[in-house]
Amino acid sequence: MAVPHSPQDGLLQIARRDMLARSLEPDFPPAALAQLQGIAAAAVTTDSAVRDLSGLLWCSIDNDDSRDLDQLSVAEPLAGGAVRILIAVADVDATVAAGSPLDAHAGVNTTSVYTAAAVFPMLPERLSTDLTSLAAQQRRLSLVIDMTVTDGAEVSSSEVYRAAVINKAKLAYDGVAAWLDGKAAAPAAVASVAGMDEQLRLQDRVAQALKGVRKAAGALGLTTLEAQAVYEGSALIDLRPDEDNRAKELIEYFMIAANGEVARFLESKRSPSLRRVLRVPERWGRIVELARGLGAQLPAAPDAPALSAFLVERQRAAPDSFADLSLAVVKLLGAGEYALKRPGEPAEGHFGLAVEDYTHATAPNRRYPDLLTQRLVKAALAARPAPYGDQELRRLAAHCTEQEGNAAKVERQVSKSAAAMLLGSRVGEQFDAVVTGASDKGTWVRISHPLAEGRVVSGFQGLDVGDSVRVQLTHTDVERGFIDFARAR
Repeated sequence: MAVPHSPQDGLLQIARRDMLARSLEPDFPPAALAQLQGIAAAAVTTDSAVRDLSGLLWCSIDNDDSRDLDQLSVAEPLAGGAVRILIAVADVDATVAAGSPLDAHAGVNTTSVYTAAAVFPMLPERLSTDLTSLAAQQRRLSLVIDMTVTDGAEVSSSEVYRAAVINKAKLAYDGVAAWLDGKAAAPAAVASVAGMDEQLRLQDRVAQALKGVRKAAGALGLTTLEAQAVYEGSALIDLRPDEDNRAKELIEYFMIAANGEVARFLESKRSPSLRRVLRVPERWGRIVELARGLGAQLPAAPDAPALSAFLVERQRAAPDSFADLSLAVVKLLGAGEYALKRPGEPAEGHFGLAVEDYTHATAPNRRYPDLLTQRLVKAALAARPAPYGDQELRRLAAHCTEQEGNAAKVERQVSKSAAAMLLGSRVGEQFDAVVTGASDKGTWVRISHPLAEGRVVSGFQGLDVGDSVRVQLTHTDVERGFIDFARAR
């Protein structure tokens, strides 16, 4: 490995090495780059079935630095307290054809990989951040999920169709959330578009109502902290948590609703689909133990509504430690996966969201399953046979699940290397930690400042997921991403 010129260069080399080791491609192959050179502009169409919705007050809300914009939203009040919610999803398939070199590369990685060193996009940035992005003030093709939400926050009807849209305001989570919470003035992109402030307040009201319904049904409200690398120039200075806020909830609950409606649309068309599944947790007994240790009683058999109510109470009673409890529950729930759903067969459902019908359809610039779902939807709209057979979808589901896991491992590995870099000068210091993993393979803990995870190499006996413990840093290794702790006496 070449000697890096800066800490960020070193992390980038680690990211590339680990991607290759896990069957992920950090670079686009020559054939994909050649195809890219032949794409001169965003896709257009003369198809009369594509509606013109470019005059609506569409907006995007994403991270401050995001340019790979997958979805827009807009709301319209209806009679009787109902609200029409429209979600526009970038029509990536219009530019990236199935079986093309760009599609082949996307089908290998199946996801963009977000590391502390750099983002490795599933599609070239010229597409994902420009020509296939729902970029501000640009006319773009999209798939629209058009939902009527009653005053009781139930989706009473929905329609899926193709449309041309224009993003009137590119907004960021933190700025919108601060404004909605009354802590800051409206972002400039809101203030400069007539009617956008009322538009966002209506969207927020509906999203919060949807959240309430989902929680009542047993959806799990979990606060998970993702480490975000903070640089000054090329110097890594911190790993800070990326925290939830009201604007993120707006997008989250709209996307849950939209993904559910897409799943039901495909079922209504007798089309196979790729479902996002989270099965009943195998380690429910440990979740029961965690609750008992906090003075609560959960049923012996897995029960999403009961767990949801427990989490709501714990967040109210102990907000400062809720992220640690959330992480423990997430670890014990296990990972989601993709699965083939054939029409007419029972759905496996998503335990964490407390829904039966759920797919991934709203992020086709970043996730391959969403692009596959988009092609299934477009075929169903055109009354064509599904572009993928059951055997192929079953294989793709397994591959997407595997590569999602590999990407997550790369992201964690680079985050560990970044944390080891930050902690290298702090060997001997003690930290408060929470146990995030305990098995024959080892015992792992997370500390908060900086947000980092490491292995307990001494004194781990008797520790289990969710336990609080005091640890001492004993060793770091940036290349391998090792952070070793001993249980403090």
